[in-house]
Amino acid sequence: MSDSRKFNNRMKELNWREVWEEMQKQRMRPLKIGYDPEFRAKFAEDLSEMAKSNNYEYGRKATEALNEILDNDFEVLEIGSRPGTLTIPLAKRVKKVVAVESSETAVEYLRRNMKESRVENVEIMNKNWLEVEDREIKDRFDLVVCSHFLWQVKDLEKHLKKMESSSNYCAVIQPAGRDSMVKEMWTKITGKSYKGEFDPDADYFAYLILREWGRLVNVRIMNYSVERNFEQEVRYIASFIGKYVEVDTHIKEIIEQYVSEKGLRKKKHSAVVMWWGIPSKYPKLSIPKFRQHILKKVPGNA
Repeated sequence: MSDSRKFNNRMKELNWREVWEEMQKQRMRPLKIGYDPEFRAKFAEDLSEMAKSNNYEYGRKATEALNEILDNDFEVLEIGSRPGTLTIPLAKRVKKVVAVESSETAVEYLRRNMKESRVENVEIMNKNWLEVEDREIKDRFDLVVCSHFLWQVKDLEKHLKKMESSSNYCAVIQPAGRDSMVKEMWTKITGKSYKGEFDPDADYFAYLILREWGRLVNVRIMNYSVERNFEQEVRYIASFIGKYVEVDTHIKEIIEQYVSEKGLRKKKHSAVVMWWGIPSKYPKLSIPKFRQHILKKVPGNA
């Protein structure tokens, strides 16, 4: 038996679906914030400000990581656009972006940020991705991408299949790891050791599925930075702690004291960027970028 088959059999024994289901429930716990009835509105504004951080650094770096397959004539479907973190830099690189976003608040910020950035080639679908009908998207796009979205789907295989049915190329971008302040705050408030309760890492589940399907997945690591002010940092930490403990005025004061002691600084983060082509659609991939990509693999054409 080959090493690859042994690995696949071992992963099946581990029953990754049960692990995914449990971890997905943890990540999507309802938020319990008692100290500020306007918390969600303020946090949504924070996310918009973070998206624009360093001139959309996260989105710019993600777009650069996908540059190997992007083309100016591409029409792209983005799943879960939020306030335009990736949408706006990506729209400046391709012909058109169709952004699927279920949150009306996020769509409001997306429209505002598009206007501010003078981006006009984005079509917004204000609906849940899982409710988007196949006839609306099937084989319509050159690329479909989701960023920081995987934990929002219960059935990961169904999500990936729907992505593949929509496009020639697919891409998943997922932040990796959680910063130390959140981990330390978790231990300080709960008295428990941090065991990855808030880690965003979901890419390895997607990678496992795709390799089982025989997909050749290209993986890149991108680095980016985020800088928050005091109130934003407090809300950021509360947004994680509040999924396990109600963040009342007392807990908020503990977080504020901790942030004051640690101080504010620009934080460095990393994200995983994965992209792959759909084998059954290779004959359709006659775009210049794809031809260039293939030619680079041939000796003497580098």
